[in-house]
Amino acid sequence: MIKRLLAIAVATLLCCTAMAQNRWTIQPDGKTIRMEVTQGRYPHSDHIEMSGKMMATVLYWGIDEEQKFTLDRSLVFPMLRRVPNNTHASLMIRQALDVVAQLRINNNNHLKFTTRFVEINGGMRVVEDHHGGAYGLEVDRQIFPTMEQAMMCEHYVLRNNGTVDYILQIPKLEQEILTDPKKGVKGSYRILSTTKGGGVYYLKPGEKVEFDLMIEGLEMGQASAAELDVKQLYAQRQAFLEVMDSNLVLDTPDDVIDTEFRFAKIRASESICKTKGGYMHAPGGESYYAAIWANDQAEYVNPFFPFTGYQVGNESALNSYLHFARFMNDEWRPIPSSIIAEGDDIWNGAGDRGDGAMIAYGASRYALTRADRAEAEQLWPLIEWCLEYCRRQINDKGVVKSDRDELEGRFPAGDANLCTSTLYYDALISAAYLGKELGKSPKLVADYQKRAKLMRAAIESHFGATVQGYETYRYYEGNDILRSWICMPLCVGIYDRADATIDAMFKSDLYTKDGLLTAQGSKTFWDRSTLYAFRGAYAAGHANFITEQLSYYSTRRLLGDHVPYPIEAWPEGSQRHLSAESGLYCRIITEGMFGIRPTGMRSFELKPEIPSTWDYASLKNVRAFGGNFNIEVKRVGGDKLRVEVNDKGGKQQIFTIKQGKTINVKL
Repeated sequence: MIKRLLAIAVATLLCCTAMAQNRWTIQPDGKTIRMEVTQGRYPHSDHIEMSGKMMATVLYWGIDEEQKFTLDRSLVFPMLRRVPNNTHASLMIRQALDVVAQLRINNNNHLKFTTRFVEINGGMRVVEDHHGGAYGLEVDRQIFPTMEQAMMCEHYVLRNNGTVDYILQIPKLEQEILTDPKKGVKGSYRILSTTKGGGVYYLKPGEKVEFDLMIEGLEMGQASAAELDVKQLYAQRQAFLEVMDSNLVLDTPDDVIDTEFRFAKIRASESICKTKGGYMHAPGGESYYAAIWANDQAEYVNPFFPFTGYQVGNESALNSYLHFARFMNDEWRPIPSSIIAEGDDIWNGAGDRGDGAMIAYGASRYALTRADRAEAEQLWPLIEWCLEYCRRQINDKGVVKSDRDELEGRFPAGDANLCTSTLYYDALISAAYLGKELGKSPKLVADYQKRAKLMRAAIESHFGATVQGYETYRYYEGNDILRSWICMPLCVGIYDRADATIDAMFKSDLYTKDGLLTAQGSKTFWDRSTLYAFRGAYAAGHANFITEQLSYYSTRRLLGDHVPYPIEAWPEGSQRHLSAESGLYCRIITEGMFGIRPTGMRSFELKPEIPSTWDYASLKNVRAFGGNFNIEVKRVGGDKLRVEVNDKGGKQQIFTIKQGKTINVKL
C-alpha cells in the first residue's frame, strides 16, 4: 500500500512541476506558442519536423550562448529517389545557409543579432534584433514548407527600427548543388537555393523591406518554381491550417490539452506524400516517406482521418488499404508489413508482426467512420481476407500467433502477443457492424460475433495473469515483467482487469516523467504505447486520474524543451516527430475522452468521460459518420452529464446520463 501511495504522489508531483519547467507559452489566439528568449533561458536547441506533399524539413535550430538564432535545415525530398530504392531512399540534404549573416548596413556586415522570440504555428517565426546605436534592424522571418511544391520557403521582413536613415544591402543568391548521378534513380538531382528581393535599399526609420529564400529539390531539366509568389505559397499553408481549425475543434477547461490536440491534428495531417502510387501518409523522421506501414498508417492514423473532414487524409487512408490489398493471396502468406518506394517495393524484414490484425482493425473502423459505401465495398475483401488469415494463425490456446509485434524484435514478444489478439478481437466486432451495413451474409456476421466472444475469452485465459503483484496481463507466455502494451484490452472495451491494469501502468515504476517504459527495468520509451494507455484509461472510466497525466504529458510536449508534437521514441530516433503518433494523441480525445466507437455508418456509441473538476467539454464540427455535428457535454451536478449531439442537418439529440454510461447515437 505504501509503495502504491508513493507512486500516486510521484505522478501528482509530475503534473504539479510541469508548469515550472515550461519554456513556451500559449498566445491569446490559442493557436500559437511562443518562446521569449530571456537571460538564463539560453543556450537552447531543439528540432521540429514540418511537411508538405512533396517535401519535408526537420529544422535543427537553437539559440547560442550569445543569443543568436542558429538553423540547420534537413531537407527531405521523398519523390527524388536514390539507389538502392529502399525504405530510406528519399533524397536528403542539409542546408545551413545563413542569409541574415550576409546582411549589411552601410556596407558593414559585422552585425550582431540577438533573438527576441520564436513562435510555432504550423510553421516557425523568428524575430531578431540588431542594436547598433542609431542603426537598429529587426529581422522577422517565417519558415514553412510549401504544400504542393518540393520547396521550403523563408519570408523575411526587415524593418529599420533605429533613429536614422541607412542603406540596407540584401544578398542576391543562387546556389546549386548537384547530387551524384550514380546514386539517383533518375540520375543527378539539383538542390537550388535562391533569394528573391535582394538588392540595395534606402530605409528611413520605421520603413521595411521584404525578401525571400527558397530551397527546392529538382530533377535535371525540371523547371524551378522560384518565381512563384512566396506570400501566395504561405497563404496555401494557411489555408491548410484553416481546415484544421474549422473541423474537429476541441474545447475544454484545459487550454494546453486543447492546443496540443490542434497541433497534433496538424502534424498527423500535413505529412502526406503525393507519390506516383497516390497519396501516402508518411511517418517522417528523416527516414520513412513515400511508403506505408500496417501499424503507423493502417492501425494508428487512418481510423482518425474521417473525423477531420480533410479529404487528402481520407484519400491517403483508402489508398494505403488498397495497396495492402494488392498482396492478398490464396496461399495465405502474410501481407507485407510495409509497402515502400512509392508503391514499387515492399519491406518485410520482421516477418509477420500481426499486420493482418492491424489492417483489419484499422480498415473496418475507417470504413464505418468514413461512411462511404463505395469505399467500404472496396475495403471489404481486404478486411475479410485479413480476418481469415488471423483465424488461420490461432494456436491451441485460442490466441493469434505472429512472429513479432510492431516493435519488430526490439523487445521480446513471444510467438503470440497480447497486441495482435486484441486488435483481431476488435476487428471482428467492427467487421460484424460493417457486414450488417453492407448486407453481407448474416451467417458470416454471426460467425464474426461468435469468434469475437471466443477471442475475448482466450485473451483472458491465456494473457490474464498476476505480473509483479498486479492482476493484469502478461504480454506473451513466459513474460514476467510489466510491459506498456498491457493497455490494449482497455482500448478495445475489455475492462475485466481494468483497475489493476491502470495501477500496473501508472502506479508502478513502468511510468516515468517521459511516459510508459516499453518494459519494466528498461530505459526505452515510445510515445505510442503511452498514448494508447491514456486512451484506454479514459475508456475504462479513470477520467480524474488520467486527465492529470494527460495534462502533464501535453504540457511537456507542447511547452517544454522539445516541442510541439508527440514523439516517437527514446533513445532510438532522438524523439523524432513521427506523424502517426499525433494521430494517436487525437484518438485519446475522440475514442477515450468522448468514447466514440463506430457501430454503423450513421451510428456510434458515445461514452463521455470527463474529470469531476470540469464542467464541460465539446467537440465541434465532427465530420464523421456521413455528418457534420457537435458533441457538447455539460456537468449538471455530481456525476450527471447532459450530452447534446447537434447535427448541422438540423437534428438535435439530448441525453442526460450518469457518467460512465454509454449512449447509442444515430445520425
